[in-house]
Amino acid sequence: MANHKSAEKRHRQSLKRRDRNQHVRTTVRNAVRKARKAIETGGKAAVAEVQAAERLLRKGATKGVLKSRTVSRTVSRLHRALAAKG
Repeated sequence: MANHKSAEKRHRQSLKRRDRNQHVRTTVRNAVRKARKAIETGGKAAVAEVQAAERLLRKGATKGVLKSRTVSRTVSRLHRALAAKG
């Protein structure tokens, strides 16, 4: 347990960040999963799903929750899969 005021504040901040990071990661994972499923089934919905997933991925990288190279790689793979199916 924290003994100093500054350590207590740090702990509170870390909990807030953890909650936000978990929310962003979960949202991104679900969006990517949804996009992959849409690509498999095909149709015009796949393009919208990939765009939505890309937006969330890039936003996560901007916030510092996700690494930018990981995001770029994931977006690239999604677009490649979409192009291969389309």
